[in-house]
Amino acid sequence: MAPVLSKDAPDIENILALNPRTQAHATLHSTLAKKLDKKHWKRNPDKNCFNCEKLENNFDDIKHTTLGERGALREAMRCLKCADAPCQKSCPTNLDIKSFITSIANKNYYGAARKIFSDNPLGLTCGMVCPTSDLCVGGCNLYATEEGPINIGGLQQFAAEVFKRMNIPQIRNPSMPPKEKMPEAYSAKIALFGAGPASISCASFLARLGYSDITIFEKQEYVGGLSTSEIPQFRLPYDVVNFEIELMKDLGIKINCGNSLSVHEMTLSTLKEDGYKAAFIGIGLPEPKRDPIFQGLTQDQGFYTSKDFLPLVAKSSKAGMCACHSPLPSIRGAVIVLGAGDTAFDCATSALRCGARRVSIVFRKGFVNIRAVPEEMELAKEEKCEFLPFLSPKKVIIKGGRIVAMQFIRTEQDETGKWNEDEDQIVCLKADVVISAFGSVLSDPTVKEALSPIKFNRWNLPEVDTETMQTSEPWVFAGGDIVGVANTTVESVNDGKQASWHIHKYIQSQYGASVSAKPELPLFYTPIDLVDISVEMAGLKFMNPFGLASATPATSTSMIRRAFEDGWGFALTKTFSLDKVRKYF
Repeated sequence: MAPVLSKDAPDIENILALNPRTQAHATLHSTLAKKLDKKHWKRNPDKNCFNCEKLENNFDDIKHTTLGERGALREAMRCLKCADAPCQKSCPTNLDIKSFITSIANKNYYGAARKIFSDNPLGLTCGMVCPTSDLCVGGCNLYATEEGPINIGGLQQFAAEVFKRMNIPQIRNPSMPPKEKMPEAYSAKIALFGAGPASISCASFLARLGYSDITIFEKQEYVGGLSTSEIPQFRLPYDVVNFEIELMKDLGIKINCGNSLSVHEMTLSTLKEDGYKAAFIGIGLPEPKRDPIFQGLTQDQGFYTSKDFLPLVAKSSKAGMCACHSPLPSIRGAVIVLGAGDTAFDCATSALRCGARRVSIVFRKGFVNIRAVPEEMELAKEEKCEFLPFLSPKKVIIKGGRIVAMQFIRTEQDETGKWNEDEDQIVCLKADVVISAFGSVLSDPTVKEALSPIKFNRWNLPEVDTETMQTSEPWVFAGGDIVGVANTTVESVNDGKQASWHIHKYIQSQYGASVSAKPELPLFYTPIDLVDISVEMAGLKFMNPFGLASATPATSTSMIRRAFEDGWGFALTKTFSLDKVRKYF
């Protein structure tokens, strides 16, 4: 049977009528007829659509930044290749952005991915979830143009996904000696707690430096930290996290799940007794902030914290995450999500996929004070989440053992900028489920005791030198959420990257060796880099074997220049005019 190109019956007369004709009269159709036409042909969802495609159980990619090859090439060609690129200055991991975009424009996708993973071991994850409007894209010089800034996150995601499909392992720097011939310091035992972005980054760079006995201890039965448990599948698929974990394990890094940092299990003291020379703490902030009005409430009554809800959604929607697969949380009726950060918006859009009929995002301050990045807000708006500002939770109303509503107080900002609650303005909202997303803390006393004798600051977090990521104990380093500086995945990755060099410096000093004053972290290598495709021509060696033979007298310097711009490595020419040629050509 021939493929059906249209749901409408073929009509040769109507088809022929589509041929362009000179218009002789103005066309006339009733408004109602045009509305029906619009409903028939419209491709995007109607703003008042109640019968649109349901989101329940739909965890497909929803990011507008995702690009295919055609879109990526077009976007890469727009880049200005700024000499002093502001986008790079805004990237926490200091990616060479203009360089990897140039590689994409030249269809050198492996080269682009190699540049990305050299500075960021979680390059694909960050390409998908980075708040680029607040980072690299926010600094793009094209921001003021009609076309707008470069979609840097989409280009990064595209290049890293192409590399992912290549199924190529990571290898150590080929110029390094074999492991058995490395100095004794490189066999020092190194422990990392928490298998999240900060630890994955730190371990990857330490392994690239040549260390061979690196172990990550993870409390959960899955790895990836918040990337796995709290960022939804429709924003960050689990196979992406697993891909980056496998790249790290290619370097010989070991992961032990089910081992937590606790006075009852592993402590810094027992670690030292076991011969570990350095430790990195990257356990994040494991406990949720809980408002006193929710004290004693349970999931059976309809109350969740983000730390409860998002992992439950992940375990159901992320295939291969762990053996802990479970059904989606049963969310029905009206849902209230409390908070104005990225996590609150993840909870809201996830609740719709769990079956919620209506989701309201309620926050204490105004729209201008929302901490979430614009990308997250727009996705929630598109999915018909409601936004209710200037409301502070006051009371949970329970009937028959379940939440039925919440009472709020109106908040207002005075002339000094202080936010006050107006007891005279009370709002009551019906709700079947309440999800609190007020942030996270480190409050478990057994964890704090396990970290002894590390000093803690007034925020109840470990004291850390933000340049070296070193704690009050010289052999212990920390990074990510637990330090209180990093607020995003990419910043946590950079904390781990920063710590890796100073762990290296510390260990070498313990063995009487020194390192260069300027940090020199090894790049990302694969077996592809072992292939030598260089050629010799006229006594010179060219790394790029693709040369241009321009022998005709008509050859011009502009032609050779275009060849170089398109990726040719050299040009061999016999004769060409010296007009308008620089003296050193």
